[in-house]
Amino acid sequence: MKKSIIILLLLVGVIGQAQNKKWTLKECVQYALENNISVKQSELDVEQAEVDKLTAMGNFVPSLNVSSGVSENTGLSFNPLTNNAQTTTFLSASGNINVGYTIFDGLRNIRRLQRADISRLSSQYRLDKMKDDISLFVANGYLTVLLNKANLEVLISQNEVTQEQIKQTKELVDAGSLPRGDLLEIEATNASEKQQIINAENNVRISLISLAQLLLIKDYENFDIEDEGYNIVDDGVSGRDVSEIIAAAKENRSEIKIAEEDVALAEIDLKIAKGVNWPTISAFFGYNTRYADSPGFSQVIDPDNPTVTQQIGTVEDTGQSVVATFPNTIPVEVPADPFIDQLYLNDGIGYGLQINIPILNGFSTKANVQRSRVSLERAKFQLEQAELDLESTVYQAYVDAKGSLKSYEAAQSALESQELAYEYAKERYDVGLTNAFDFSQSKLRYDNAKIELNRTKYDYIFKLKVLELYFGIPATELKF
Repeated sequence: MKKSIIILLLLVGVIGQAQNKKWTLKECVQYALENNISVKQSELDVEQAEVDKLTAMGNFVPSLNVSSGVSENTGLSFNPLTNNAQTTTFLSASGNINVGYTIFDGLRNIRRLQRADISRLSSQYRLDKMKDDISLFVANGYLTVLLNKANLEVLISQNEVTQEQIKQTKELVDAGSLPRGDLLEIEATNASEKQQIINAENNVRISLISLAQLLLIKDYENFDIEDEGYNIVDDGVSGRDVSEIIAAAKENRSEIKIAEEDVALAEIDLKIAKGVNWPTISAFFGYNTRYADSPGFSQVIDPDNPTVTQQIGTVEDTGQSVVATFPNTIPVEVPADPFIDQLYLNDGIGYGLQINIPILNGFSTKANVQRSRVSLERAKFQLEQAELDLESTVYQAYVDAKGSLKSYEAAQSALESQELAYEYAKERYDVGLTNAFDFSQSKLRYDNAKIELNRTKYDYIFKLKVLELYFGIPATELKF
């Protein structure tokens, strides 16, 4: 009984730890990369590219096909050995081995293998881009939760101050030092703050659910994140010149690599289309054999009448007949040869070369070449556009990061000023030199300054990480 209680307590502890688990940003990103459906689909695209490469490699291997068949014939049939029609019942079998090999096909097999390599690389770049996008989505959702939690802490902390002010003001009102209107003003402020706390709690819950849905976690009730230890960590990227960041983005970002591989694919497709104009040379080799259990016939000398005399001509001058003696043979049925012997005696081999020269095919080859050339030009334009888009996006991210830093610094200065103003208003209110309304307005401005600082802080953190990602830092190595 004691042992069972200990085991039960351990299980309860383990379940409690699982329910109280707080996810770090790194854990969320890693979990999303392992479980996100879009990432899994991109991984399947990479596997499909590997299969396409295997198919392209198979074009360099000779084709080998083996076939065999067994049949039983009854009635009038053609004997597969003698090719004579006969009425009987017999069992027959045949076997074939055919080998084919393409010697030259306008280098299309080589181009297809090159295309498979490029396609596989392009699929990997698309997977990398998908992982970067998912990582940013998760980071943005995570920072949104942190912001909502920080705002909730500010509201709760300031409401605790309001509660103390209510208690203090009530004592002064009871003592006749302050009018009752001051108490009502602070109580109204308290009610408003409690409503704000409820809204902030809802924002935290909603942002947590949104993040859990992004991670495909269904246990919304017990999902929570680690909300401490996330500060502004700048590895120096924000201090670099924007042209340096743009150059690094063009070299490292998957968007450019995907567009470059699309150009390479279009170039290979054009070469494949042109290769159809070349002759195709192939070699072949075939081996076949057959067996039948039908009896055969053999001519043997008649033991009862071994010879026969027949006229073979006449003498022209005398008209005398010329006769000769011949062996007298009769047909005798003999059993079929053994299976192995027939396979050896009835086999055949065929081999040779074949050349196919395209001359006229309804302009389809010419049309395919022109179509591939158009696709190549389109891919080049898309690469150029991708470079322009990336340059614009990086520049915008650079400006956003710089602007959000200035907003954060301004929010810090504003908070310091509002804090001094709040302390001054509190001191004046405590000695009765200002009314409750003016004090509540000062406190409201101080609360808003704290919330604005939180917003600008996490906004700058996110935009800074976006800039670092464009600079080439992997999403899983971003520091917070």
